[in-house]
Amino acid sequence: MNLTTKLGNLSLKTPIICASGTFGYGEEIKELVDFKNIGAITTKTITLQPREGNPAPRIYETDYGVINSIGLENPGLDGFLEEKLPKLTELPVKFIVSVGGFSQEDYEEIVGRLETKNEIEALEVNLSCPNIKMKKMFSQNKELTYNLVKSLRSLTKKTLIIKLTPEVSDIVEIAKAAEDAGADALSAVNTFFAIAIDTETKKPYLGSIYGGYSGRAIKPLALYKTWQVAKNVKVPVIGGGGIENTNDTLEFILAGATAVSLGTVNLVYPNKATDIVKGIKDYLTQTKIDDINKLKGALIV
Repeated sequence: MNLTTKLGNLSLKTPIICASGTFGYGEEIKELVDFKNIGAITTKTITLQPREGNPAPRIYETDYGVINSIGLENPGLDGFLEEKLPKLTELPVKFIVSVGGFSQEDYEEIVGRLETKNEIEALEVNLSCPNIKMKKMFSQNKELTYNLVKSLRSLTKKTLIIKLTPEVSDIVEIAKAAEDAGADALSAVNTFFAIAIDTETKKPYLGSIYGGYSGRAIKPLALYKTWQVAKNVKVPVIGGGGIENTNDTLEFILAGATAVSLGTVNLVYPNKATDIVKGIKDYLTQTKIDDINKLKGALIV
């Protein structure tokens, strides 16, 4: 039974990826996780300079998900290279480094410096963080997306994954722009814009007013976006948004995802990948399928 898959030159032993922002840098929860069931973990997003993040409160839990406004809190590129990367390389799992920026120059400097680190195989370019104050995210404009990805492609030979936002009128045109510019894979989707209001104080619950909504409530929306993207591009797609169990995972793969991203569920069940992988194996055995890749895009319409 084959569960391996590939994103560009990055080979994964299972199609399960732990999403950026939900797994720290791996070191924090290594005692709670069986890494053999995880294809890769994605680090918290790294920016050029250290960031304290947004004002508290940063998290609001709803009945069916979480609104977060962390604001890319991280130690900055130098801090990551000195403190986090050495520990990442000691973990028994592959990792993807998520990078973010506030200008094209930010992204270029980060990617250029990470290119020299042979221990890093893949980069996820976060063009779509919903809770930092920017007039427009890169991934909300196809020209900005194309120009940035084209530039980053010229700076690195590592697997380049572009993370897309669902907050666009046409996610396919953005996905195609990233593909045309040289992306090896696409990640669909990031969180949806959301707000929660305290009716007693008449104020937002979050210190930054709004944030990104994730969790099981967004799964049908994310699944649709993933299906849209996967059937219109040739590069692999990482599908994610509200995945909590084996059936959710299989839905995304049937919709065309090569791999899936576990996010909010990690905050409660960090070892959820173990249950999901067991469920996938059971499903493949029952359906007499010997390769998970045979399910990719097998949706009958």
